[in-house]
Amino acid sequence: MVDAVVIGAGAAGLTLAHRLVETAGAEVLLVTAPPGPLRPAERTWCWWEAPGGPYDDALVTSFHRLRVHGRAGDVADRAPRRLRYKMLRSGALETLVRDRLAGRAAFREVIATVTDMRDAPGGGAEVRGTDPEGRPVLLRARWAFDSRPPRRLPPARTTLFQHFRGWFVRTPHAAFEPGVADLMDFRVPQPPRGVAFCYMLPLGTHEALVEYTEFSPEPLPREAYERALRHYTRHHLALPDPTIAATEAGVIPMTDGVFPRRVGTALFRVGIAGGAARPATGYAFAAAQRQSRAVAAALRAGLPPVPPHPHSTRSRAMDAVLLAALDTGRVCGADLLARLFHEVPTERLLRFLDGDTRWWEDIAVGLRTPARPMLRTALTLPLRPRRPTPAPATLDEHPDHGHPRKASVNDGD
Repeated sequence: MVDAVVIGAGAAGLTLAHRLVETAGAEVLLVTAPPGPLRPAERTWCWWEAPGGPYDDALVTSFHRLRVHGRAGDVADRAPRRLRYKMLRSGALETLVRDRLAGRAAFREVIATVTDMRDAPGGGAEVRGTDPEGRPVLLRARWAFDSRPPRRLPPARTTLFQHFRGWFVRTPHAAFEPGVADLMDFRVPQPPRGVAFCYMLPLGTHEALVEYTEFSPEPLPREAYERALRHYTRHHLALPDPTIAATEAGVIPMTDGVFPRRVGTALFRVGIAGGAARPATGYAFAAAQRQSRAVAAALRAGLPPVPPHPHSTRSRAMDAVLLAALDTGRVCGADLLARLFHEVPTERLLRFLDGDTRWWEDIAVGLRTPARPMLRTALTLPLRPRRPTPAPATLDEHPDHGHPRKASVNDGD
C-alpha cells in the first residue's frame, strides 16, 4: 500500500504529487486519464509570485508591468516591485514535474479512468477504474486525493461562472511589448449581471494571448466569444487580421457555496473541487499551491493530511457580498475593479485577488468599494436562499492547436 493516490494531472494534482514526493518523502501513485474527452485540453494558468518560484523553469513568460483600462479609457499602469505575473502552460508543467520525478521509486503514474473512490474496509482508501484497454484497475493507499473538476457545485446563495475564450495570435509586424500585460480592459460591453473584460498577455513582439472573459450566470454561445475577440483585436489592439495559432476556453465556478474537502475517512478533494478558486476572482493556481504545501507538511509530520480551506472565512464572507452585489447589478464590476487598481497599493491588491492578504489588508481593500450598495447587499445576503447549481460544462474540449488560421475581416464585429 502506497502513501497516496492522486487522481488527476491538472495543476492541483501534478503539484500535489510533486510536493508529496519531494518534501514529504511519500510514495505516490498519480492517476492520469487516458487520451480522450476526460483528459483536459492544454490550458494556461496565471498567478502572482516573487521571482524564483518552484515552477519558474517551466514558465512561458512573466510580466513586470500591469495595465488596467477603465470603461472610459483611463489606464492604471503599475509595476509591482516584488511580484511578477507568471504565465504557465499545462504541457510545460507536466513535463517539468515528470522530469523531476523520473526514476524515483516513490513515484509511479497510472493511466486509467477512475470510476470510484471509497474508504477501504480495513483502513485507507481504494480507487477503482479501468485502463485504456478496459481492464479493471484497483489502487490502494493510505490516503486518496481527487483533483478532478467537481461533478456538482455546492448549494450557494450566489453562483456565477468565469467563462472565457482566448486566441493565441501572431502578427507579421512587431505589435506587442514583452513584459507588459494588459490585465483587464473593460472597454467592452458589460453584461447586466456580472462583469466582462479582455486581457492581453504578450509572448513576444509578434505573439500574444488575447482573451475575452465574463463573470456572469451562464456561458455564452461560442460565436459570442469569437465576435467579442474579433472586435477587440481590430478596434482596440489595431490588429485587423492576426493569425490565430491556437485557442483555449474554459469555465470556472465562482460561488459562495462551501466545497467539501474531506469526503471520507481517507478521501479528500483538492484544487477547484476543494475550494481553491477564489469566489470573487476565480484565481486558483496560487491557492492550490497553498493547499498542496499544507497537505505535504501534515503528511511529513504524521498528521491526517486534510487539505485546508485555501481562503479564510473572512475572505469568503467578503466574496459572498461582492458576488451577490454583482449578481443583483447593485455594483458595476468594471468600475469597481478599475477603481481598486487606481486606489489600492498594487502588491496588496494582487495578493488580495489571489486570496493571500491579512485581515487588515482585506479591510483596507473593502473600504475602497461602494459603501451603500455593499452594505445593502450584506444586510440582505442572509435572506438569499441557498440553491444547487449544475457544474459547468467545458466550453471547448478540443482547441484548435496546431491549425493556424486568419481572423476574417468579414466575420463581423
